[in-house]
Amino acid sequence: MGRRSLPRIPTGPAAPSPGRELARGLADNARDMLYPLLVVARGLRSLATTGRHGWGRMPRERRGPTLLLVASCLAIVALVPYGPTLGTAALLAAGAWAGRDRRGARGAAAEPGEAESGRLQALYEALVPYFSAPQDPRPLYAPGGDWRQAFEEYTFDGLGRLTALRLRYPGYFTDGEEGARARIEQLLHVKAGRGPEYRFDWDEAANRLALGVLPVLPTDVWAQRFVTAPGETVLGFTDPSAVLRTVPVTAGEETYDAPPVVWRTGPRSTEPHLLTLGQPSSGVTTLLRSVVLQALLHGDVVVVDGGGAGEYACLEGREGVLAVESSLPGALAVLEWASHETERRLLAAGRARREGRALPADVRRPLWIVVDRPGALSHLAARDGRPDPQDLLAVPLRHGRTAQVTVAVGEQLEGVGRLAEAVLAHTRARAVLGAVAPEQVTAALGAPSHTTPADHVPPGRGYARVGTGPVHRLQVPATPDPYDEETGDAQRQAVLALLPRPVAASPTG
Repeated sequence: MGRRSLPRIPTGPAAPSPGRELARGLADNARDMLYPLLVVARGLRSLATTGRHGWGRMPRERRGPTLLLVASCLAIVALVPYGPTLGTAALLAAGAWAGRDRRGARGAAAEPGEAESGRLQALYEALVPYFSAPQDPRPLYAPGGDWRQAFEEYTFDGLGRLTALRLRYPGYFTDGEEGARARIEQLLHVKAGRGPEYRFDWDEAANRLALGVLPVLPTDVWAQRFVTAPGETVLGFTDPSAVLRTVPVTAGEETYDAPPVVWRTGPRSTEPHLLTLGQPSSGVTTLLRSVVLQALLHGDVVVVDGGGAGEYACLEGREGVLAVESSLPGALAVLEWASHETERRLLAAGRARREGRALPADVRRPLWIVVDRPGALSHLAARDGRPDPQDLLAVPLRHGRTAQVTVAVGEQLEGVGRLAEAVLAHTRARAVLGAVAPEQVTAALGAPSHTTPADHVPPGRGYARVGTGPVHRLQVPATPDPYDEETGDAQRQAVLALLPRPVAASPTG
């Protein structure tokens, strides 16, 4: 008889165990039962974190009304029949919605489509020359590598366009050098798509770079009275995450809170003078006109229009407007008077302080010197052999902060070379408008903007920086010339409503 082979009994880890299978089944059932509770808990924690961060960013003057509104809503819910029950159900539903896993079931990351994966791989391969080194034994970026090891988060819109990306980069990358950053930002801008504007947030401590699409800045805010303190001027509006303050604005029939870029002047200002640069028809004159309308609330203004196009004719003969000049002789006379007035104010302020008296009223009232396109006047002065009008701005620029004198200068980018050294040295509140290249933004503001240029640049769109602060995206409120035939009736009426009343004519004998 032949030998009968016995059946082989499986051993080792692959051997099925009834007890182990039972425990695994119970664990799966328990996880399935607890999963909804975990989703709700995660969502409630996310909502609480969002609320805490929103409370921290909220201005102090808005916290009291917000608390009153929340308490009123809770009181109404408590008094309504079945209100607490319905409120609890709504809160749990909100937590479940906020806690849902957007990348797949139970935390498993959903794989991107073939087209999306191809775009991520192409972006990864493009970054290899910048984020790799031959001596790296375990390179994070390598030719033919997998993008999943470097890209932590990514988001695509419904059209398959990249809207958000968070990536890791090696620690030896020189992220402290602006040139190295600029190369990476330019590459990501090209590969992600040139349509929207992107913002880049560098986390040097964690070696992370986040890319996100920025919302379009609103262009429907016109000239109006802004809620500001004396000495504060709204240059325009920016992204909500860029500043901690908002002001109410009216756009058409709607009123909402918008984040402003505020420039502070006066004796305690560190940057008392402004320089605005831009391409032709980019909104430089519009910004200066907006500044003048805000300055007339608390001070006097003299305007020198080097362009000579009559852009400031609406200010002539108004209370608080001491002069509006566009000719070279008139500009020289006005600026010479402003220089002497600054010296007089400075002497009067020093005398009052030495004697322990309050400053005279004519010294406390701010004086604004607004000069649009001084380079054109300097060219005419050099041709005629007359003094340079910009030389007369040296005294107001150097001593204006103490004398309550503020200088605001506007010039086209092509005329920057004609600006005097004193103008460039003392105007450290800056704005640059129009379709400008990143290197022009850096040259004008002294720091780069970590946002990509806009594909479509409306009038008044650009960047602003006050002193050594961050560079902000900027949209200037529409303040057109009300005497221009192409100005819409609504915008014309908005500007005319802000003009001071005309100066009463003196009686003649």
